[in-house]
Amino acid sequence: MSRTAGRNWAKGYRTYRAGQVVGFVPALDRLEVREISPRFLSEDERIELADLHRAGVSGREIARRLGRAPSTISRELRRNASPAKGYRPFDAHRRATARRARIHRRRVEANGELRRVIGELLSQRWSPQQISRHLRQRFPDDPEMWLCHESIYQAVYQPGSPLMRPSPLAPQHRSPLRTHRDHRRAQQRIDRRRPRFEQPMRSIHQRPFPPDDRTEAGHWEGDLIIGEDQQSAIGTLVERQTRLVRLLHLPQRDGDTLHDALRARLGDLPPVLRRSITWDQGTEMARHVRITETLGAPVYFCDSRSPWQRGSNENTNGLLRDYFPKGTDLGVHAVEHLLAVENELNNRPRRVLGDRTPTALFDALLPSPPHTVLQR
Repeated sequence: MSRTAGRNWAKGYRTYRAGQVVGFVPALDRLEVREISPRFLSEDERIELADLHRAGVSGREIARRLGRAPSTISRELRRNASPAKGYRPFDAHRRATARRARIHRRRVEANGELRRVIGELLSQRWSPQQISRHLRQRFPDDPEMWLCHESIYQAVYQPGSPLMRPSPLAPQHRSPLRTHRDHRRAQQRIDRRRPRFEQPMRSIHQRPFPPDDRTEAGHWEGDLIIGEDQQSAIGTLVERQTRLVRLLHLPQRDGDTLHDALRARLGDLPPVLRRSITWDQGTEMARHVRITETLGAPVYFCDSRSPWQRGSNENTNGLLRDYFPKGTDLGVHAVEHLLAVENELNNRPRRVLGDRTPTALFDALLPSPPHTVLQR
């Protein structure tokens, strides 16, 4: 379904003739289009009921054919028929749907004390999970004062909610939530997501080792650090075992430029030191199949919004922000400057490496150059 069709169904749309508005199609009622219990008459059953009733079939015979009780048919014809137009199935279905809707007051709306406590804790920037646990500890014998975190989220996101107000110490944010959101972010089932790239991606779950296994050298993690207004970028590579950093100079932020930069920085390594590359799902990795063919190293992609699956790279990107601050133009840095930053980081001792430097550990993995045999 297209985005335009979804918007039309959700909000309604105008109809035009010869460039003039001639009508308006209202939005679909959510209760009308959702799947209903078999206990209720469906729209198809009402259409068949209308046809049989118009043909003069008795109510008991209609009930027998539809597999319903005779009282259900008589009540349907009595409640949903129009005195002027008779029984019309689509109007009847809308009327029944409207009656089936009920106004459900949330507990936080009906309980003023509960609403006051939640509002006070939200103003102190407590999360809904923290509030939910606190309510059970504070009111252990009063279940009416308990509320799960999902109910708190729904109460905050409800349009016109009194809980949606800025906290005193952070008035710049309209929402009291620490995410600063004033509405729920749309979710999409993983199996319905469109693939990011044309070629199939290798998932990190297909990688032959878990994220915390660093016993084998030659596996790299990569990402981009982005400059001002998303207009410039620097590629970052980290070898997982030794934490060696290699920076990629990217004049442009596209798949071909990244391919050339990876070939230049990793192509000189022996195959045992370029076993794999793990990247996020950024569009700059659109040439991942070509990169695999060029380097002989498979490219694995992390899950969406899972930076912990590239922990070494994320930590290194934080260190690099000392040299390349956020909100600055990263395109002004020459290749020589990137190499100087890279060299400084790689010669800094790391506690996780036993106070050894990434350069020392990585150089030890490089094969020794062949020695010339002396002739006697």
